[in-house]
Amino acid sequence: MGRQTEKRQEPGSAALAGRLALLALAMFGFGFLLVPVYDVFCEITGLGGKTNDSAATVEETAVVNRAVDLEFVTRVNQYAPWEFRASQHGMTVNPGGLYEARFVARNLRDRAVTAQAVPSVAPQQAAKHFKKIDCFCFTTQEFAAGEERELLVRFIVEPELPEHIDTITLSYTFFDSNLAASN
Repeated sequence: MGRQTEKRQEPGSAALAGRLALLALAMFGFGFLLVPVYDVFCEITGLGGKTNDSAATVEETAVVNRAVDLEFVTRVNQYAPWEFRASQHGMTVNPGGLYEARFVARNLRDRAVTAQAVPSVAPQQAAKHFKKIDCFCFTTQEFAAGEERELLVRFIVEPELPEHIDTITLSYTFFDSNLAASN
């Protein structure tokens, strides 16, 4: 009688193991797809201060009766061997106009390094109305030992920016790509 009980449990155990394996595979697939899906969601909605990093087209005209203050914030990763700063602390722009801002980065190491800038826009509602035409953040930046370079971002603040937003903060964090790849 004991053997009949074991035979009945074996098919159930195999089925359970199969279901658990399928569940584990589904969980892995969900986790694997979560990051790209979140990135697309953030790009569309502007959630998390992410902006559309693809080049926008200039078809807008400036709204001269409205001014928006733009603040620049720069940071470097704590392990990054850089000096990084905005050439000016901020500027006043008219929505719809094409503008450019300059930043300066310097490699403090005695060897060549590669860097990547990660942008963020605040408040969150402004992110989807801040369109970068050209930006140093689109690609990695190669720096020779001790090299200092001016970096440029060209942008438009869309006229559809909600009226209650009168200040936008554009923030960049500069990372050493070599350190990020080794972690």
